[in-house]
Amino acid sequence: MPAITKDDVKSYLKAAPMLEVAELVKELEAEFGVSAAAAMPVMMAGMPGAGAGAAVVAEVKDTFDVVLTEVGDKKINVIKVVREVTSLGLKEAKDLVDGAPKTVKEGVSKAEAEEIKKKFGEAGAKVDLK
Repeated sequence: MPAITKDDVKSYLKAAPMLEVAELVKELEAEFGVSAAAAMPVMMAGMPGAGAGAAVVAEVKDTFDVVLTEVGDKKINVIKVVREVTSLGLKEAKDLVDGAPKTVKEGVSKAEAEEIKKKFGEAGAKVDLK
């Protein structure tokens, strides 16, 4: 039996239906205990005919928007947190809190978004990361 080369695998993947490739990826992940989530969008983007099938794989999100959804009963503490994590003045921070749900900060890293969420949680408010 001749050895299978990388080129053979690539040729197969280019010709195979995307649903079949997705099933194969799931089987390989289960077999080897790994995840191809980060690698798949890159690989599929370069494949001809991957347009519809590429939508099946979610992109890895690296920036988040922090959205204040509920203020809770400690409004003053929430206003303080808004001022701490933004450069807003007192009136602007109060207006943002009064207008909830509102976006507090946009395009932040996951670590920063989680830290902001924790601060709002301690102040009695709820935020969503989008």
